[in-house]
Amino acid sequence: MQQINEIIDNIKAIETFQIIDILIAILIFLIFRILSSVLSYITIRMFKPKIKNKKVIKESAFYAPLRAFYILLGIYLAIIFLKISLGIDENIIIIVNKVFKIVSIVIFAKGLSNSLTVKSSFVNKIKEKISPDIEDAMFKFLLRAIRIVIYIISGFLVVTELGYNLNGLVAGLGLGSVVITLAAQDTAKNLFGGMVIFLDKPFSVGDWIKIKDYEGTVEDITFRSTRVRVPENSIVNIPNSVIANESIINCSKMEKRRYKTNLCLELDTSLEKVEIVQSRLKDFLINHENVISDSIMIRFDDIIDNGMNILVCCYIDFVDFASFIKVKECINFNIIKILNEENVELAYDTKSVVIKK
Repeated sequence: MQQINEIIDNIKAIETFQIIDILIAILIFLIFRILSSVLSYITIRMFKPKIKNKKVIKESAFYAPLRAFYILLGIYLAIIFLKISLGIDENIIIIVNKVFKIVSIVIFAKGLSNSLTVKSSFVNKIKEKISPDIEDAMFKFLLRAIRIVIYIISGFLVVTELGYNLNGLVAGLGLGSVVITLAAQDTAKNLFGGMVIFLDKPFSVGDWIKIKDYEGTVEDITFRSTRVRVPENSIVNIPNSVIANESIINCSKMEKRRYKTNLCLELDTSLEKVEIVQSRLKDFLINHENVISDSIMIRFDDIIDNGMNILVCCYIDFVDFASFIKVKECINFNIIKILNEENVELAYDTKSVVIKK
């Protein structure tokens, strides 16, 4: 009951002019709150006078941060307005100023970061002027790096506003650098691995690659890992440090695919039959529309334990896997057909076991 009486006494102690000042302060906040969209629109139009479409302006990366800033500005001005009339302590005003500066830094850092995307017309104009041939994956990687730098700088500004000495902070980081380095070894390896991928360019987003135990389509390259969609339609995130130290087969860079098989004919097959089979196989491959004729190689390659080995090798002008398998199937069918027509049998891996009594 005593606390309620104290509150009532405090309310009675408020002078009429103070009530008016409070109402004016509330009005200041409401004006900035209501006009935040209009002020954001006008601000963006000042920097981009050629853009007149309201929808485009509202989709701008700075539109939402500017709205938040103007609302924050309304709160700040209202508190400053009440400083004298309510006798707000100077220490509280100092805290309010710091909070205003810190939140403003965070808001503008967020807006600047959001503007650095591949969809930004400003960023794309810079890209065209500096390096129009830069790959999209490399471009995204650089934008991510710039955004991280922006957040780091804003973080240092916030720390400065809080009154901390950066020299002492840096010294403290120096003392703990050994621990941080040990903890971040893998992250550092992956980061440098990502840089190697972008500089060396063994593959790009959209390429089909084979690496270690995985193969599939590259969907994204980040600071830490490369995202690959495997044939099972699942996603595998391979650390960049692993990729940087492994041999990479980029199937998308193939200009043609090789067909190769070994026909093991029975040892009792006559050499005339062998020559006939070779001749017919060569004629078939030469007349096949998808076989590169000057790449055809059919040779009596080797004599092995259970037969004579005929090497059949050529290149097919299809690169995609499905088309290659279709042509390969056609060639296999015709090889078996030719062997059947010539009554030539393929040798089987057999062994004779002699039992002594």
